[in-house]
Amino acid sequence: MNNKTCIIGAGSSGMVAVKALLDANVPFDCFEESNCVGGLWVFGNKNGRSAAYRSLSINTSRQRMQYADFPMPASYPDYPGHAQIAEYFQAYAEHFGLLPHIRFETRVERVEPSAAGYLVTTSNGVTERYDAVIVANGHHWLPHFPDPPFPGVFEGTTFHSSAYVSPTEPYDLRERSVVVLGFGNSAVDIACELARPGGAGRVFLATRRGAWVLPKYVLGRPVDRLRVGPSFLPASLALRVSEFFYPRVIGDLRAHGLPKPDHRLGGAHPTISSDLLPFVKAGRVRPKPNIRAFHGPELEFSDGTREAVDALVYATGYQVSFPFFDPAFVSAPGNELSLYFRTLHPEQKHLYFIGLAQPLGAIMPIAEAQAKLVAASLAGRYLPPPVETMRRAAEAERAQVARRYVRSRRHTMQVDFDEFMLALAKEHTAGARRARPRA
Repeated sequence: MNNKTCIIGAGSSGMVAVKALLDANVPFDCFEESNCVGGLWVFGNKNGRSAAYRSLSINTSRQRMQYADFPMPASYPDYPGHAQIAEYFQAYAEHFGLLPHIRFETRVERVEPSAAGYLVTTSNGVTERYDAVIVANGHHWLPHFPDPPFPGVFEGTTFHSSAYVSPTEPYDLRERSVVVLGFGNSAVDIACELARPGGAGRVFLATRRGAWVLPKYVLGRPVDRLRVGPSFLPASLALRVSEFFYPRVIGDLRAHGLPKPDHRLGGAHPTISSDLLPFVKAGRVRPKPNIRAFHGPELEFSDGTREAVDALVYATGYQVSFPFFDPAFVSAPGNELSLYFRTLHPEQKHLYFIGLAQPLGAIMPIAEAQAKLVAASLAGRYLPPPVETMRRAAEAERAQVARRYVRSRRHTMQVDFDEFMLALAKEHTAGARRARPRA
């Protein structure tokens, strides 16, 4: 048997898997469909899967996004743009000598379980056997549209936010009437960019539910680096304190024409924007409820109002997809896939996932910690608990997510950054203890 591991993808999650396995002296092959590292952060990525638009910048601070063993340059702003993030990933790969260990422009077409591991077929027509597979193909590349679709026919232009580049690309929206559907960060970024001078004529932001809108800075600090109360205060209590002060610092969202959030602060992804509320107050962005139906050139909203619209941008999220797996083997219907610590598949031995989580915070440090756990497992220095224990833990996590977060496709893989990192570190230590008797 080929005692090697197959790593699928060399984006921000696949890269750290490459480094972790190199550090652990675990043999592997890494396949990347594109000609470079960095995944969706590479603007205009050759693999066609980047949703980066021209003005994109991160919505978590660089200190919270950077890898633990490779800080971002101090010269970077608090919220770097996509070009700086892509340069950072390239610098990471060069610094740790990862590039020679990645097979670029090679797509994994099929992964099948076999009696002796996994059979992996790539785009060059070669099939190889591997002892383990690490899936790091990302989950922000396959657009999701409302299902079922809205009734009626819309005569204007429609496209998903993943195709948006600028107010003139892929369509010229200048002086046009545009509806952006969604209330996440991409939806708000695009709506605000279109609402600036030289952009669209009218901009509507249609939302199904409310969201907590947070500015990028509070008291002069990036909002994700601001700790409310003393350090010993539990995170849940700190969120309640923040929720108490929110209307006193930010204001009542209903006064801006935006819906009140139907969940507690921390119960869903907040929307990070310093522009939205001023733009709404100035009439540049006009809030609307969800779309009810299409009527030729008009959109009807759930409050019964109608607007003549030239274009509709669906900022409605993404589907989790593993095109190389038979869906009967592994799939994520409704974006749900039960995993042990969002990393180990309880049922399939030596099948790992890195970066398949949606944190309240950045995914990169989480992926780094997951990669180290996987490398320790493959090197025999970490032993997972019995299958039944992992299965029960994965289902318990799934139930906890359903209780804590808003019920939506976006929150099926939700984790709290700090809580998850602490719990994963404890599991790594516990698994190391379990592995010692075997060694």
